[in-house]
Amino acid sequence: MYKPEKIRNIAIIAHIDHGKTTMLDSLLRQSNVFRDNEKVPERVMDSYDQEKERGITIFAKHTSIFFEDFKINIIDTPGHADFSGEVERVLGLVNCVLLLVDAQEGPMPQTRFVLSQALKIGLRPIVVLNKVDRPHADPDRALNLTFDLFVELGANDEQLDFPICYASGLGGFATMDLKDPRVDMRPLFELIIKSVPFPPGNLDLPFLMQAITLSYDDFIGRQACGRILEGQVRKGQMITRVDKNGHPTQHKVLRIEGYHGLKKVELEEAGVGDIVSISGIPEVSIGDTLCDPAHIVHLPPIALAEPTLSVEMMVNNGPFVGKDGKHVTMNKLRDRLIQERKANISLKIEENFRDDAARICGRGELHLAVLIEAMRREDYEFTISKPQVILKEVEGVIQEPFEIVHIEVPQEFSGSVIEELSRRKGEMRALSTNEHNITSIEFFIPTRGLMGYRNEFMTITRGLGILTSVFDSYGPHKGAIPGRPHGALISNGPGKVTGYACFGLQDRGTLFVGPGDEVYEGMVVGENSRDNDLVVNVVKGKQLTNVRASGSDENIILVPPRVFTLEQAIDFIQDDELVEVTPRFIRLRKRLLNENDRKRKGG
Repeated sequence: MYKPEKIRNIAIIAHIDHGKTTMLDSLLRQSNVFRDNEKVPERVMDSYDQEKERGITIFAKHTSIFFEDFKINIIDTPGHADFSGEVERVLGLVNCVLLLVDAQEGPMPQTRFVLSQALKIGLRPIVVLNKVDRPHADPDRALNLTFDLFVELGANDEQLDFPICYASGLGGFATMDLKDPRVDMRPLFELIIKSVPFPPGNLDLPFLMQAITLSYDDFIGRQACGRILEGQVRKGQMITRVDKNGHPTQHKVLRIEGYHGLKKVELEEAGVGDIVSISGIPEVSIGDTLCDPAHIVHLPPIALAEPTLSVEMMVNNGPFVGKDGKHVTMNKLRDRLIQERKANISLKIEENFRDDAARICGRGELHLAVLIEAMRREDYEFTISKPQVILKEVEGVIQEPFEIVHIEVPQEFSGSVIEELSRRKGEMRALSTNEHNITSIEFFIPTRGLMGYRNEFMTITRGLGILTSVFDSYGPHKGAIPGRPHGALISNGPGKVTGYACFGLQDRGTLFVGPGDEVYEGMVVGENSRDNDLVVNVVKGKQLTNVRASGSDENIILVPPRVFTLEQAIDFIQDDELVEVTPRFIRLRKRLLNENDRKRKGG
């Protein structure tokens, strides 16, 4: 067991894709955590399969590395604002944050959210200017922008006097000055030991800890993860859990787990400053106090920001139900959502919402899409409605969520982007163009105005634009926002799509299906080039006759169909449409009028 003076607890925060996980790779390799012959993948901390595919961090993860006789606990936090629920809590575990800033881009909007939280609770960040070996890196400009951001967020004098380090996660080096030789990560390790305060607390006082995050194990149930604030804890010891209402219950510690590198290791005992998971408290929740039975303490509860978006998850009642997925009943869906709720606190799940549906509330479309994608990979089959923003009533006024949107586009596309976001009730806050003709725009816009825009944005900017958003606040409802400008092409019957039918229809709009695909009546098979819905026949075959004439059997050239990812499909649909999600297919269809819809419409 390490003494508190020999422990350092830090979290790495950065904008999405600024190199947090790559930086951690270098720190792990150079701390000799791995065996010499051990095969170590790139971005080793992104262990969840969706993290590897999307190239982003979704869940906050914990690792312990060792430098000389010190133990450094590092938490890798998500950079995407939709997963900010993960970040808010883990800042309570650490005594310092490592702020990674891309030396070319400078601080970005999603750095801002986590940094403001860290500054609020009094942490003094260490600024690491990453990717200094890139050809267009400008560390001085990035540093000035970072300082401006600190001032803007109300940092105090001590926080403004932050330590600085220059590094390259990919190159595996850190230096205190740009002129220093670029050898290894040792300067960063030394800076962490010198600048990060050791965790406060006394090993001789009674045990005290607060549950900051939860994990779930099929064999031993819920595990409470947190930093030990006072004293020490042993396996088999009796401890008291005090819930948010101040009600105490007695429990026996079944298991204590810490980290060695990336591996979870079972510990016999742990003390002040250690970040551990404790098993044996089945009903433990975020913010509960765990303490010595002879010295009961009730720590203040942890407030979590409310979700801003909700979707309905319904039983698939389409013609193809059960052809692809194993789990199709509401009972199966409900059980899976209840299991998710045990560990994923930032998702709110209302399973008693309707007999054939559950409402899932989250921080954004990506947050919800990660759960939906995880379920389809586990052989679940269901339908999803268009996401709706969660409205609040404050003093008789309906309020809706607003987001700050940061956009970077080549200058020639900026006019059409500004025009479209203004049409969606956005207010432009800032506009600037740099020497490379890249325009940076900042908008304040209702969350509703962004829904469905990301696909359009990528098309307008030909894939060259960057759009990031972060939730800002609730404000007065802005009224109706124009939806999708084009209608849908809807199949008029079941069957297999033919090339002949596609050729005849491709001038009418964009098709989502190709020859050989199975379709059914009511399925959305394309986007109309006009604003109305159009019922079409995509299974029509060519009439066969005995007549042969030169020129009557010309070759047909088909435009490839547009294939949706899950987020794109959720973005695309309107209120009267659904996304049908199965393990192998994502289909769009018109909503059937069921009993609940009829009741709502009064017919």
